[in-house]
Amino acid sequence: MWSHLERGSSPVDWCESNYSISPMIAEFVNTISNILFFLFPPVLIHLFQEYARFVNPAINVLWVLLMVVGLSSAYFHATLSLVGQLLDELAILWVFMTAFAMFFPKRYFPNFLGGNRRILAFYSSVFSVVSTGFLVMHPAANAFALMTLALPAIGFLYKELNRVKCARVYRLGLRCVAVCLLAMFCWIIDRLFCDAWLSIDFPYMHGVWHILIFIASYTALVLFAYFNVSEERPEQKPQLKYWPRNDFELGVPYITIKHPCKKDKGLAI
Repeated sequence: MWSHLERGSSPVDWCESNYSISPMIAEFVNTISNILFFLFPPVLIHLFQEYARFVNPAINVLWVLLMVVGLSSAYFHATLSLVGQLLDELAILWVFMTAFAMFFPKRYFPNFLGGNRRILAFYSSVFSVVSTGFLVMHPAANAFALMTLALPAIGFLYKELNRVKCARVYRLGLRCVAVCLLAMFCWIIDRLFCDAWLSIDFPYMHGVWHILIFIASYTALVLFAYFNVSEERPEQKPQLKYWPRNDFELGVPYITIKHPCKKDKGLAI
């Protein structure tokens, strides 16, 4: 067990040269490129105060989990330990499953759930626990298994976008899908074409992946939060806004509630 904590115990080693910048940090750029996972979630927690109060306070769990992902990823790339790898991958899994439990539309619920989101959350938790055990036993397959979760998520996001009537939401959705696909492209070419990147002295595409996938991830969560209120609480009239200026659509998106009212107990998880 203790050997899994040792530096370099992970079978995964990314393209960036190890300890080339700092003698204490294995992959320096891959480590510090997680900085957005620490900077943005506190801002999002602040911006989503209204959403948390009137719709679902569990939205803050997602922002905290994103910070856990960043912390786990930074630890993994700093040490290349197997424990760091597992923490990184498991944190991503739990973000996926938490978002699924919170935002999966009730119109797609199977009959045995009876439209109860709490029951969906229970089954999602069971699936997450079982999957956690599988990921721990087969760490070599983890990254590819998690990547496959992104593809149906992108498809589902695009499907939901075709139902919205707000052009501003649609534009944000298209940008989110584009950034996500670009992030996945960076991840793949870092793995498959490392020699090419080393030849031009830029083995940092995995660091670019960290930046892009964070932008895509938090944007997708904002969009799904909008879809959720639009479908389950349409009378609250959710609005997509941007910080620091609402007319600057490259700012930080968030959701406000035009007609706030107390949330129903059945909506929160």
